[in-house]
Amino acid sequence: MNKIFGAGLATAFAILMVQQVSQAVYTTETPEKAGYFVNAPEEAAAGAEEVELMPDWGTVLPVADLAAGEAAFARCQGCHNVAQGGANGTGPNLYGVVGGPVMHAAGFAYSDAMAAHKAEAPTWGYDELDQFLLAPAKYVPGTKMSFAGLRDTEARVNLIAYLRSQGSGGYAIPAPDPTRQPGAAAPAEGAAPAADGAAAVQGEGAAAPTDGTVGTAPVQEAPAAPPAADSPAPPNA
Repeated sequence: MNKIFGAGLATAFAILMVQQVSQAVYTTETPEKAGYFVNAPEEAAAGAEEVELMPDWGTVLPVADLAAGEAAFARCQGCHNVAQGGANGTGPNLYGVVGGPVMHAAGFAYSDAMAAHKAEAPTWGYDELDQFLLAPAKYVPGTKMSFAGLRDTEARVNLIAYLRSQGSGGYAIPAPDPTRQPGAAAPAEGAAPAADGAAAVQGEGAAAPTDGTVGTAPVQEAPAAPPAADSPAPPNA
């Protein structure tokens, strides 16, 4: 027993000695002067952070690509459909969602987070849908929709235009807004943003997918497109 105890004690002592020696050998100290300089400009030097403008719906919707929007909706079909009178899936039916009320699909079990969002923004307006499609979990924290978001601005515009063509054609397109044109000065702090004709997006109802039939996009009734000089292509996110 003494030999076994002695061997165990010697092993433990050896391990401690190796640990102390290795720490002494491999200890590194921060040099007083860096070996090389990384020229990374500080954020403060860059001045005020550039603010990305919201889409100018009066300019981008009349020229939106409905076919591209329908193609973008393909990724949503695992949870949503846009057929009139279609059943809800993992996500609610999205027929008539643009300009419609939040939690518009009867019989669908929306999350508490969406119910709370509806109290703040009761309608799925263009801006609200755009923000929700950009980052659902960020725009409506706690939403059941697992869609990560659609980062490309042009893709979101096309998708919203397509959704509008599915039962929301009566929802007006606002007039072009010069304050949302590239190069426009940022609005003064506290100033109310330009209205897009409605408020709020459909939580677990906007861009996420259900098994369903995607209808053929009808002809979009929209006001005449503004002059080319006033109609820049939508920016990419």
